[in-house]
Amino acid sequence: MTGAAGFLGRHVAAACVAAGHRVVGVDSAPQPPGWEAVTADLCDLGATVQAFDGAEAVAHCAAIPRPVGRTASEVFRVNMATIHAATEAARIVGAGVFVQASSFSILGYPFAPAIPVPARLPIDESVPAAPQDVYGLTKWLAEEVVEAAVRRGDFRAASLRMPWIQTAATFGAEIGPRRETPGAAADLWAYLDARDAGDAFVAALDRGGAGHLRCFLSAADSYSDRPSRDLVTTAFGADVQMAPGFTGHASLISTGLARAALGFVPCRSWRDYAGEGQGG
Repeated sequence: MTGAAGFLGRHVAAACVAAGHRVVGVDSAPQPPGWEAVTADLCDLGATVQAFDGAEAVAHCAAIPRPVGRTASEVFRVNMATIHAATEAARIVGAGVFVQASSFSILGYPFAPAIPVPARLPIDESVPAAPQDVYGLTKWLAEEVVEAAVRRGDFRAASLRMPWIQTAATFGAEIGPRRETPGAAADLWAYLDARDAGDAFVAALDRGGAGHLRCFLSAADSYSDRPSRDLVTTAFGADVQMAPGFTGHASLISTGLARAALGFVPCRSWRDYAGEGQGG
């Protein structure tokens, strides 16, 4: 798997190990113990092919995870170079499965200069991609690169569209100061526990069938203390159409397709983090 030294990648690798998979982590940075580690520049196709030698499946979690503090040209170059190298290397070594970390940023959240006003909520896969910023654009183009490879018959694939990844150790510092600010609307108040993300990758790697599954993931709840309908009305107005029966603190990202295709059920909430030794 790629990006095994990163925040998401570490949790995906650990979940794969726990599920009984042999994991070879590929990254340019030092990796934690727990699986075999290979150092490689994932922008380099030759190095990536060597690192993938013998792989039956690829979990792609590498590249720049957010555009903050990076130039647009760097984000585009690195993210596109790595998805090209990863898909081409998977094809060359004969890996039959490719699962990548995509993002709800393909819809224009949360980095776009003009945050889209949703027509209806929760969002689902029927909402068309509409990236504005370079990060969201690279995530959408990465999905299209994977789609082209699947169309050629290179492998079957899944693109997992995720919001902000969190753990008990990160939630208070990262989301705590933001969740009651107007800027939180750009996140749709959405998050995903890193362990649930890891479990989703395992399910996608083990999924049967063919084709390219593109689906959203999210925690079951929002990261706010306020009811979700109140958040939507305050931020976007009263005209946003809400799904029937939508109540409480439910997430504004639907995981219905992930549940149907992968059996994905998010099990962790920030509301339980205090019991893990960190307050939310």
